[in-house]
Amino acid sequence: MVYTVPPIIFMDDVSGNISKQWNQHHVIYMLNANLPCEMLEKEFFVRFVTSSPHVAPMELMRAMKQSISFVATSGVVAWDCKDNEEVLLIPCGLFLAGDNPMQAEECSHAGLNCNYFCWTCDIGGTKEFKASENGYSSLFTVSIQEICEHQKALQTTNIRQQFETALKSGVTEKIKNLVSTTGIRDMASTSIINTLVELGKKLRKRAAGTQAMSEADVTAALEKEFEELLRGNTLDDTINPLLGMDGLNMHMDTPTEILHTVLLGVVKYFWGQTVFLLEKAKLMDIFQTHLHSVDTDGLNAPCLGADYICHYKGSLIGKHFKSLAQVMLFLIYDLVPSTVLDAWTIIGELVVLVWHTNILNMEAYLVSLYANIDSRSHAESFRQSYLERSRISLTSRHNAPPVSLSAS
Repeated sequence: MVYTVPPIIFMDDVSGNISKQWNQHHVIYMLNANLPCEMLEKEFFVRFVTSSPHVAPMELMRAMKQSISFVATSGVVAWDCKDNEEVLLIPCGLFLAGDNPMQAEECSHAGLNCNYFCWTCDIGGTKEFKASENGYSSLFTVSIQEICEHQKALQTTNIRQQFETALKSGVTEKIKNLVSTTGIRDMASTSIINTLVELGKKLRKRAAGTQAMSEADVTAALEKEFEELLRGNTLDDTINPLLGMDGLNMHMDTPTEILHTVLLGVVKYFWGQTVFLLEKAKLMDIFQTHLHSVDTDGLNAPCLGADYICHYKGSLIGKHFKSLAQVMLFLIYDLVPSTVLDAWTIIGELVVLVWHTNILNMEAYLVSLYANIDSRSHAESFRQSYLERSRISLTSRHNAPPVSLSAS
């Protein structure tokens, strides 16, 4: 009998010290997705793979890919104690778990400051387009599956274009514009590009009393250096190893990390704006009274200490926002404008939907989830929030600034 084993691959940067002093290193763990969820939560089933304070994350991922590919080719012979027979286990990566910055690096994505700010799809555009009515609406309508199918090929083409550009003159701004325009930065090969750029500057620099090298000679020298940097490998073997991993599409198989995206993203910023409105209207004491008296029976909301939340309102963490999202609608119904109330209504529904641990009817669940995300009132509330934040930013020079939104 042959069984497929789908490992969940997790990589992150952690501290090696017991104290708060930072000693960064990267680590990879794996979990067997065939196990029940209650088993995956146990430390025993989280298997250590590799770690290093020196090796770049994508180099660790390259070794992981090679290990899985090797084992997938030959298989692992094991003994099935239930059926009393030998079985063959074939691993096939299920998905890449991690926080948003790590998943962006795994997808060769340059981050949120690019025109195309998503590592899963090609949503985005120029600042002018995203600020327009049509551009803003397009941020909420995208077909991820269709886009992901050609995303890897597009990335390989763009990475190759960056290497070709690195051999030319005046490349610093050109490469910067390429990264900003496409949203693609391959961390696995960035060091090679940087080396070529610096060498090109040095070769083109004319010293006093000497003749400058011709562009043809500079290009030839850079190409030779490029070959040496590849160390006998092809370019495809040097760039992001996940681009060529069988059975794994890094754009579709990097599920969104909901802690930072939802709780420390949407919920945190709406909390900050709501607090600003309450303090401006001198209603914070009433809000604290509402929070202190709210009935939490039947709620999975253990972190609703009114005194703590209102005193440290600018330093709350994920568990506080998860609890607040479930009850905010009942606390501010008569304290804030209707647009803010509508936003909290949808946020409360969203938090409940994304924290499902057991989905009995996937089709019905997806319908509810998409309806919540695609809600027009959701988009309108976001627009109102951004307009409010812009107004606050403009007036903060003359008035007291809004509460700090830094997370602890």
